[in-house]
Amino acid sequence: MAGIGFELRKVMRRDTLVGVARAYLYAGLISSGPLILSIFGILIIGLLSLAVVIPKFAVVQFQVSVTYLIAVSLIVTGPLQLSLTRFISDRLFEKRDDLVLSNYNAVVLVSTALSAAIAVTAMAFGFRHELLAYRLLMVAGFTIMSNIWIAVIFLSSVKQYRQILVVFFVGYACVVVLALMLNHHGLVGLLGGFVGGHLVLLAGLSGLIYRNYRSPVFISFEVFERRYAYPTLALVGLMFNLGVWADKFVFWYAPGTGGHVIGWLNASIIYDIPVFIAYVCVMPGMATFLVRIEADFAEYYDAFYDAVRSGDTFGRINDMRDMMVRSVRSGLYEIIKVQSIVLLLIVAFGQWVLEALDISPLYMPLLLVDVISASLQVLLLGLLNVFFYLDGRRTVLVLTSAFALLNAVLTIVTLWIGPNAYGYGFAAALLIVVIASVKLLDAKFASLEYETYMLRS
Repeated sequence: MAGIGFELRKVMRRDTLVGVARAYLYAGLISSGPLILSIFGILIIGLLSLAVVIPKFAVVQFQVSVTYLIAVSLIVTGPLQLSLTRFISDRLFEKRDDLVLSNYNAVVLVSTALSAAIAVTAMAFGFRHELLAYRLLMVAGFTIMSNIWIAVIFLSSVKQYRQILVVFFVGYACVVVLALMLNHHGLVGLLGGFVGGHLVLLAGLSGLIYRNYRSPVFISFEVFERRYAYPTLALVGLMFNLGVWADKFVFWYAPGTGGHVIGWLNASIIYDIPVFIAYVCVMPGMATFLVRIEADFAEYYDAFYDAVRSGDTFGRINDMRDMMVRSVRSGLYEIIKVQSIVLLLIVAFGQWVLEALDISPLYMPLLLVDVISASLQVLLLGLLNVFFYLDGRRTVLVLTSAFALLNAVLTIVTLWIGPNAYGYGFAAALLIVVIASVKLLDAKFASLEYETYMLRS
């Protein structure tokens, strides 16, 4: 994501309040725009369809089905996403652009085959009593969603951030329009609109890729060869996504908090709504993360390694290392400040937000815990990003694995304790991993010169 940092630095060098505001707005839209569009798109479909869809429970079935499509497709394609990112970045650095498109096609083929096989198996065994049209749309939707994540990670690797945002806006506009046009057909109509809109979204993302890249060979599988394989990155992609969704799955399928919705799919009225609102609240933190970590840290990172490669003085190299450390610390501190303000706003106006959404104010304590958890997740993303810059893949794998395990275990513990502890498992898991990440990052910076000169010599 260094390309974002370059653009943000260019905007902020104008050294005006307008320039700074533009940088933060741009960072917020790039980092959270697709997430916000998807959340509000699905929310709008649900709200505007309640008066039309019969039975009304079909709206809940649609929203839960879509949630599972997103969650499981992210988990399944997680190992492919980071591996593809590294492969593309390395080939572009080597000026071997001809390998990019053909290997992207190979990853899409694998993603399509894997996601279709999983979806068909799930529909055959867990949804045999549902309508055939619903099952076919779920298979198509899962396959399309999986390939959307592959296309997004590809375009992110080649720094097409604005284009991604524009295509997501168009795609989710189509999702909303098509779903509302078809909602009189009930669950099948809503899901058909969702799948159709995402097909438009995938077509738009694919168009950007094929417009900018050419290859003499349509498909090639170098990305899966052992010499280009990065098993740690594949596992990181899997474990991080498992960690993000672990608490949700526990609440969905725990006897006291989850309830059956359709087929094998469960949902948790107690937990899902506060989490949904909490993730909307992280946009300021994500913007700060990009501006302070991607822009400031990336600049000093480049300066440090430029000084090393050019044989600069030890004093200059040490100064750049110190600036890297300071930029990370100030970036994390600013994320904490910004999200603290968001938390205070939720304390002040959260009950009003819940009432506006026709949600019981009894959800307020859980909402506050989930906003804290989402804020900690932004901090963790910032720390993991720094480790990736420093090539600490094994460390990231340990941290993401710990996150997945702790989130699952501690969430189960909170369910055993009772309703007053709901949400604290997710928060505690993130807090533990964030503290461990800070400790490990301090140690990494302390030995940076040694690793740079001795371990790579």
